[in-house]
Amino acid sequence: MRTAYSVETVRAAEAVLMARLPEGALMQRAAAGLAVACGDLLRRNGRVYGSRVLLLVGSGDNGGDTLYAGARLAKRGAGVRALLTSPDKVHAGGFAALLAAGGQVLDSADGLGAVDLVVDGITGIGGRGGLRPEAAALVAAVTAHGHGAPVLAVDLPSGVEADSGEVHGAAVRADATVTFGTYKPGLLIDPAAERAGALRLVDIGLGPDLPEPPDLEALQFADVAALLPVPGAESDKYRRGVVGVVAGSERYPGAAVLAVAGALRGGAGAVRYVGPGADAVIARFPETLVHSGPPSRAGRVQAWVVGPGLGDGSRATAAVADVLAADVPVLIDADGLRLLDGEAVRSRSAATVLTPHAGEAAALLGVAREEVDAGRLAAVRELAARYRVTVLLKGSTTLVAEARDTPVRVNPTGTSWLATAGSGDVLSGLTGSLLAAGLAPRDAASVGAYLHGLAARRVSAGAPVAAQDVADAIPAAWRDVRDA
Repeated sequence: MRTAYSVETVRAAEAVLMARLPEGALMQRAAAGLAVACGDLLRRNGRVYGSRVLLLVGSGDNGGDTLYAGARLAKRGAGVRALLTSPDKVHAGGFAALLAAGGQVLDSADGLGAVDLVVDGITGIGGRGGLRPEAAALVAAVTAHGHGAPVLAVDLPSGVEADSGEVHGAAVRADATVTFGTYKPGLLIDPAAERAGALRLVDIGLGPDLPEPPDLEALQFADVAALLPVPGAESDKYRRGVVGVVAGSERYPGAAVLAVAGALRGGAGAVRYVGPGADAVIARFPETLVHSGPPSRAGRVQAWVVGPGLGDGSRATAAVADVLAADVPVLIDADGLRLLDGEAVRSRSAATVLTPHAGEAAALLGVAREEVDAGRLAAVRELAARYRVTVLLKGSTTLVAEARDTPVRVNPTGTSWLATAGSGDVLSGLTGSLLAAGLAPRDAASVGAYLHGLAARRVSAGAPVAAQDVADAIPAAWRDVRDA
């Protein structure tokens, strides 16, 4: 499992570790790891000896890491030059080491010439508010003259917010990022994450001094495999879980089909469908149990999914209210999010999962969509706390948060090809089936998002996909996780 910690926690752990180490040892560990990563990048297109490396160096420890790494590269025969954003605040020890190793300092980016690697060491994890104008101008000038040279960020791309993933102003766009000790939330959450490129974690010995729980976590194959509900020899369809799906309308019958597809492919022992799309559902999935409604009279279920393609009107509103009155876990998506009664949600004793995209989250919070897009971590936490639920915030990085104080989970398997009509309906059905199987809401949402993204990647391979294709690939994604 990947874990991420806030700047405050990282600083505290660093202070404890530095008290046990000789002066400067922690920075040398970071610089050594950074130099190795630089060397790996350089060797992809040639070799370290004779390569041309440009350091963008800010003040403080981040600049020191960069300078010491540059000195190591210079000793291996690389031509290392540095541009200083704050010459009067440069790390003295790192600066002396670079010069002693044969590195050079440039006054400006004019006449820069060819470069094989740009190392971004302008600001560290303590940076706030985007790049300062002079630093932004320097990055723009280097980018213009860099001739496509890869950019490697030190700890995180300069200009992004380490704790939130927000970007307020100009920021570096890196091809790769080397981070030290632990991941930072901004490396895993958009919009900052998409500026970080490939991530590489350098172990500097911080682990024993980092507390539990982390601020953020991202499940990996082994974590998901441990959570997958696998039927035993004595299982029947009720023990496997029966999920009820209230979805679709005369205008949107396909939403019913896709939500049911997600539920069936997600391992539900049975699916009960309630709504006007019964004919379309039965034509595609004859094993589905259908009922005209209301949901409370449809029969036994272990969880409900309500909302996809439900439309407006009194019938839809009544269906949402009826489901919310049930004493089993409920997942609310799409139109159900518009029709829910907030107080009814907060007063439920059984678990509730909301699965909004940014626009729906903005409506629930009473803010502009742009605010949610810019501050996804804050938005998902606020939604979970305000409605006392588990929230799966869909988007370029899907986040899962609970009302209680547990780490927010970020899904690592998302792909932009999931931005297609009906994809969310499949995810709702899939996650609902996991709720019905007995997974805790946070686990069901996390595993659902993981399998959903993995299925899309499996069938996409960089090409467009349809929602039904994603649903059909869920069993294969399940096997991929189980067999890894």
